[in-house]
Amino acid sequence: MKKKLRSQNWFGKKGKDGFIYRAWMKNQGYPADEFEGKPVIGICNTWSELTPCNGHFRELAEHVKRGVWEAGGFPLEFPVMSLGETLMKPTTMLYRNLASMDAEESIRGNPLDGIVLMGGCDKTTPSILMGACSVDLPTIFLSGGPMLNGKHRGRNVGTTDLWKFSEANRRGELSQEEFLEIEAGMCRSDGHCAVMGTASTMACMVEALGVTLPHNAAIPAADARRKVLAHLSGRRIVSMVKEDLKLSQILTREAFENAIMVNAAIGGSTNFVVHLLAIAGRVGVPLDLADFDKFSKKIPLLANLLPSGKFMMEDFYYAGGLPALIKELKSFLNVNAITANGHTIGENTQSAECYDEAVITPIKTPVKNDSGIAVLKGNLCPNGAIIKPSAATPKLMQHKGKAFVFEDVEDYKAKVDLPDLDLDENSILILRNAGPKGYPGMPEVGNIGLPKMMLDKGITDMVRISDGRMSGTAFGTVVLHVSPEAAVGGTFGLVKTGDWIELDVPNRTLNLLVSEAELAQRKKTWSAPDLGYHRGYVKMYIDHVEQAHEGVDLDFLKGKSGSEVKRDSH
Repeated sequence: MKKKLRSQNWFGKKGKDGFIYRAWMKNQGYPADEFEGKPVIGICNTWSELTPCNGHFRELAEHVKRGVWEAGGFPLEFPVMSLGETLMKPTTMLYRNLASMDAEESIRGNPLDGIVLMGGCDKTTPSILMGACSVDLPTIFLSGGPMLNGKHRGRNVGTTDLWKFSEANRRGELSQEEFLEIEAGMCRSDGHCAVMGTASTMACMVEALGVTLPHNAAIPAADARRKVLAHLSGRRIVSMVKEDLKLSQILTREAFENAIMVNAAIGGSTNFVVHLLAIAGRVGVPLDLADFDKFSKKIPLLANLLPSGKFMMEDFYYAGGLPALIKELKSFLNVNAITANGHTIGENTQSAECYDEAVITPIKTPVKNDSGIAVLKGNLCPNGAIIKPSAATPKLMQHKGKAFVFEDVEDYKAKVDLPDLDLDENSILILRNAGPKGYPGMPEVGNIGLPKMMLDKGITDMVRISDGRMSGTAFGTVVLHVSPEAAVGGTFGLVKTGDWIELDVPNRTLNLLVSEAELAQRKKTWSAPDLGYHRGYVKMYIDHVEQAHEGVDLDFLKGKSGSEVKRDSH
């Protein structure tokens, strides 16, 4: 017996109710037979002129529609909250969960049988996938694709270079005129960051999870093959509806393990951790911080991409893209995990080829042996902290030094260029009150620039520790996501300038070398900061947001409510 389409609970009704649902839709020019049992495909579009990475999504959505029409479906595009990483203050991470709620309720409340999710900029990908997981309809993801390589005076430039250019500009080694010239050449096409930053990591994540068609991760936004992929995604979602292939059937424990291993091999962003934990929490798959260390520990770095390597996403695609890397990694992966096209991840990559081993290295000769995410534990971070070894300075991976504390981002900005700070190159820089509650929203500030007095001495890296995040385009020996954060009374909030801290990445420890008695005494005088938010979404966020090791979701959003609309007024 053929399963009744969900959309027919709207468009298949008789009498007044059916009249209302159909008549108002017909003012857009749809003929009557569109409402007579065709799968209705919702195109969840995060297009916005305030989200430059997703600025080409209007056109891309038209190619999705072509595929849907061709396969006998009825496409209906709808907007959801769009999170523009480069413009939105105080941080898009504050609004990831709100955008997920928008996607979830928009999907559940409308006559949709299947969903095409369109995301590109950092938080647009996890937010709409989180929302879709909580509804659990047949769903396919389409990323917007990376920019073409930036160009400046005969060489490639990407977002990762911004940190180097900024420090050179601060040191007076790069003129303001050339700084602006680089700015003009860096973002020269549609698409998200051209390096393996968070946006590209998210595009790789959804392909590794199996919720996209092959090659979703790396086709440049400006390449016509991105439009072809959109067309094919539109075709495929109609078939997924007919097969009733839902997200929960694709997003299994094996799929999450695959995503962690692939993230290690690409040198993906540390932001991957909080987003994957949140997605797992929505779909109901057990996943914890220890899994990131466990499943990435033996995975070498195969993708020679900035910030851990030297190439960019455009080069990655020409070299064979994610399918070629997955094939090289297949001895580690759960190759029988099902994907959105109905085939396993092993079947999808069986015929993949690598065309440039300088970009995607063989597993026997990797870029680096130590990749992925290292999870640290100790009295400074009882619930965990993370570091990305492939982006760090090897000699600093085991380090003991005196803390220099910046109380918050504003304190850092006020002090960083002062000439007489009480620190040296062995000091450990602490930036706190940048966590989920403490900022609020957990901004990408963990990779704070070095004090000017250190730059003037030629120092290029120091150990930095934060309860915030860092950009996926960034690099350095930076410990992030300290949990519990300072603002909820964690040990991190008790550190004083001059305290000794010991970092030991090989042994996965991070400790404040202060006695328990002294910490107990300090705790007595500690008080939670008043952040000044007493209403609206931000107040709700502060009251309900979970810590970094739990995925930074809102506690009441864990799990899923399904696709049923419990009340029907028509």
